[in-house]
Amino acid sequence: MKNKIYKVGVLVVTATLMQACFVAKDYQRPDVKTSDLYRTEQATTDSLSMANLSWDKIFTDPLLQGYIQKGLENNLDIRIAMQNLAAAEATMKQGKSGYFPTLSVSTDWTHTELSKNSQFGAIVNNTSVDQYQLYGSLSWEADIWGKIRSNQRGTQASFLQTQAANQAIKTQLIASIASTYYQLLAIDEQIKIAENTLVNREQSIETILALKKAGSVTEVGVKQTEAQKFATELILADLKNSTILLENTLSVLLGQGPTKIERSTFSAYPLQSDLNVGVAASLLRNRPDVIAAEYNLITNFEMTNVAKSSFYPSLKVNANVGLQSIDIQKWLSANSIFASVITGLTQPIFNQRQIRTKHEIAIANQEKAYLQFEQSLLTAGKEVSDALAQYKNESYKISVREKQVASLTKASSFSEELLTYGLANYLEVLTSKNDALNAQLNLADNKYQQYKAVIQLYRALGGGWQ
Repeated sequence: MKNKIYKVGVLVVTATLMQACFVAKDYQRPDVKTSDLYRTEQATTDSLSMANLSWDKIFTDPLLQGYIQKGLENNLDIRIAMQNLAAAEATMKQGKSGYFPTLSVSTDWTHTELSKNSQFGAIVNNTSVDQYQLYGSLSWEADIWGKIRSNQRGTQASFLQTQAANQAIKTQLIASIASTYYQLLAIDEQIKIAENTLVNREQSIETILALKKAGSVTEVGVKQTEAQKFATELILADLKNSTILLENTLSVLLGQGPTKIERSTFSAYPLQSDLNVGVAASLLRNRPDVIAAEYNLITNFEMTNVAKSSFYPSLKVNANVGLQSIDIQKWLSANSIFASVITGLTQPIFNQRQIRTKHEIAIANQEKAYLQFEQSLLTAGKEVSDALAQYKNESYKISVREKQVASLTKASSFSEELLTYGLANYLEVLTSKNDALNAQLNLADNKYQQYKAVIQLYRALGGGWQ
């Protein structure tokens, strides 16, 4: 018995030492160029990026902060992502258990009726045999070539990929809530403009009616002025309807049914205008989708290791020990004890090309994951470049639009005075007023587009999930 135990011990020690023959490769990040990922007029060497700021430092409006916090707690996409994360964590825990043996305990009763004309039935008197068993089974595989280790690292990378995907959803949710909120503020400002314009249009009708009585204009001028007022009412109706639709959208983002959304104004809590994008390499650690893409690459890299290890011999130890008896009264006696140990190396030779096929598929998946990683970096760089360009363009348009609004407002006021004195016709007045209204509405939209560019830049740089 001692000799057998000694042999098993030697075998286990030998198997453990053979694990030093680890052939699986260690992952190394690909050499990716990050210096020219996004376009900016001036190069920056400052590693500090606005993405390093928490979302409550970017969005200082208390109402918006409350909505973002509520969205992070109640949004259904976030809650679904959390369940995906829980499932990935369970898989990771299983991967960590790969080094441990499997152990099971079984009990069974076997009843056999032997044929009297069979070889054994003709010898024994009793052709009815009962056998009772109670035994435990242990199975363990030595990680000689690093298959278990690679599988463990692969499941861990898969968990981290799911975690990064969860962070990406969080970042996108924050951006969507903020963008919808500021769009509501922009429409609120446009509604005020339209309402003030409508009051002005009604006053214009009174003026044009007085001029008609004086013989300065015809009925055509009256009807054109009334039509202009009706057009303003239609604009106002569309703006109010858009408000309801946006409130419904924001309500769903908050994980609740459609309801009225309380909000402040544009001027109350302006977004910061100091846009520090940091170095492009920071996208590798800040962008959740880029992080997820790299963990996907790591997972497939480790699965290639696992597939490669299948070409090599596997060392397994199987042991069974328990009680076995054909007489239930003697089942628990010392003479009923049995034990067996089976161990050996198994080298696959021909298995219908299954191992080679799995290895080739793993290599293809690894290459695809690498290309997806590169693609995620290029997409991130494009989104940062787009947001920077959009912010610059909208900032310039706001400065020009403010001048345009000032000029057209004065032109509209002057044209009304000239009409009163008969020095301008009503068509010039209508055109001037329409131009002024459109310029004011466009200015409010430009402000929103500028804020939207800041929000998109914050998301593009990977901000929001920290």
